[in-house]
Amino acid sequence: MITISLCMIVKNEEDALEKCLSSVKGIADEIVIVDTGSTDRTKEIAAQFTDRIFDFKWIDDFSAARNYSFSQATQTYIFWLDADDHIQEKDRQVLLKLKQTLNPDVDSVTLNYYLAFDESGNVTSSLRRNRIVRRDRNFQWIGPVHEYLAVWGHIEHSEAGVTHGKNKVYTDRNLQIYVKREKAGELFSPRDQYYFANELRDHAQFNKAVLYYELFLKGKQGWIEDNIQACLRMADCYGKLGNKDKQVESMCLTLTYDKPRPEFCCAIGNHFFEEKKFETAIYWFKTATEAGQDTTNMALVNQIHSTWYPHLQLCLCYDRLGRFELANEHNEKALAYRPAHPSMLYNRTYFQKLLAEHADKQQG
Repeated sequence: MITISLCMIVKNEEDALEKCLSSVKGIADEIVIVDTGSTDRTKEIAAQFTDRIFDFKWIDDFSAARNYSFSQATQTYIFWLDADDHIQEKDRQVLLKLKQTLNPDVDSVTLNYYLAFDESGNVTSSLRRNRIVRRDRNFQWIGPVHEYLAVWGHIEHSEAGVTHGKNKVYTDRNLQIYVKREKAGELFSPRDQYYFANELRDHAQFNKAVLYYELFLKGKQGWIEDNIQACLRMADCYGKLGNKDKQVESMCLTLTYDKPRPEFCCAIGNHFFEEKKFETAIYWFKTATEAGQDTTNMALVNQIHSTWYPHLQLCLCYDRLGRFELANEHNEKALAYRPAHPSMLYNRTYFQKLLAEHADKQQG
């Protein structure tokens, strides 16, 4: 059986840490907590689970802190989590079995990362991350912000997952780290260009975000999934700026990288819907339902773009065209994914009444 060190960096996590650490019972043989400057009860809570608590002066560098936490591990494998993550019981059982069966030649194990859920608790957004790695490989974290763990070798993919339960107020911390580096004249890597653009977009600095998305794409060194997302997010920026022509142009740029993805199909479908070109919109929303999502790579997967959302938009398109039976049909297909969605439940009542009235007129 393999042994595992759980390594975490934390700061002011008194509200989340106990749930996180309780969820790894039986999985972690050792817990390493690196505190980067807490002023609340974080270290007191951590002490209930481990005596391996270390201080690390925060230097605006997540990789430095994570690499320090890894350096304190003593077990065969290292497992990393953030304080607002936890392991659900079903996933804990899979990981306990993994400890018993994992081939010690494996260098890294990827786990699903569950990011968002619908009202029924179904996962709507997820990706994969290298979560459990051999300590003796000395894999390093790269990048001061939006850091990644650089791994290679024998990699296996587990069906287990980590559940993200973000409970913090959203801040501009990451943006300010990038701005500080930019002012210092640092040369950004393609990855930094992309993530800086994302931070700028998230903080409504759309013109500057576009500049960094363009810089990233022109460099032609990005991962294909980041390239596609950069195009779509740049399109969103142009939409916020009121430039529809550049918005559509940016959407369509995704097609130079790969076949149409559900997210693109929905975005272009929405454009034609707004233009009242409902037949064209229908084509793209149908394509979204047929495109499917690739869950075999490490990319972000947002299930809504191939499930309930395009069906709901098809419902609206057919409603505008007066084809109410088809509108009702797609609303029901959308409801199959989101049975408690209030708008679709309203639509169900609306169409039932409408179709009943139509049937009465036919009989009359």
